[in-house]
Amino acid sequence: MNIAVDKNALSGWLNGLLGVVIFSGSLPATRVAVQDFDPFFLTFARASLAGMVALILILILGWREKRPPAARIVPLMMVSLGVVVGFPLLTALALRHVTAAHSIVFLGLLPLMTAIFAVLRGKERPARAFWIFSVLGSLLVMGFAFSQGASLSLTGDLLMIAAVIVCGLGYAEGAALTRECGGWQVISWALILALPFMVVASLLMMPVSFSDIGIPAWAALGYVSLFSMLIGFIFWYKGLAQGGIAAVGQLQLLQPFLGLALSATLLHERVSPLMMFITLGVILCVIASRKYGR
Repeated sequence: MNIAVDKNALSGWLNGLLGVVIFSGSLPATRVAVQDFDPFFLTFARASLAGMVALILILILGWREKRPPAARIVPLMMVSLGVVVGFPLLTALALRHVTAAHSIVFLGLLPLMTAIFAVLRGKERPARAFWIFSVLGSLLVMGFAFSQGASLSLTGDLLMIAAVIVCGLGYAEGAALTRECGGWQVISWALILALPFMVVASLLMMPVSFSDIGIPAWAALGYVSLFSMLIGFIFWYKGLAQGGIAAVGQLQLLQPFLGLALSATLLHERVSPLMMFITLGVILCVIASRKYGR
């Protein structure tokens, strides 16, 4: 029995890590996309494209399955509002007031917020040592962000705090539903629920002409639509459901550093020795939180 549980937990961590790696590509892809696309149009278009693909998946792969029962509609709406609409839209609005570096301060709080909602909504009870390493890892990420010289903006900060809260709730709700419905079904139905709103918003924000949009921007839009909004969540929700929402959620601490590493590789940005040192500390915190996560 213990061996089976350990294998299930290990599978959860591997799925969660794969989800985080996929999410980490969102930042470099978004940086490429916003060079040609308006940030608001990008936010709505990525969800619209992902929602259309999700609808196709449901029609083709889920034709034998029943639609979500009425009792699951409200949790699915919470997932949709959190990770499909809320987090992308609130971060897009926040980035009008703060720099991308400053936003890392709040992304460092996302694993902790996910753990809190795992307790409130997922009825998980991590050990006290888990909270110690969780807070320590968050502080390491926040400290690194502040060391990069981030500017302050009350409006931007409040928007980022709201984004982290709704995203943490969406993660916890989605993971809880995945235990019953399956990861691809949860994110697919969440995207479908938001699809009408996102399509209308995309049409309203559509640029007058697409003639100036380059191939890299189109490729970036495709990545954030298919991978960041859909495929990544399939692995992420499955990992959270298998390994524990609070525990596996700590893998998010690696996301800013993986994103910067991808930026250095793809966009030729500089990776400092301090970033490597902080990343090592975060990895140790994730390993420790895994031990005390359940």
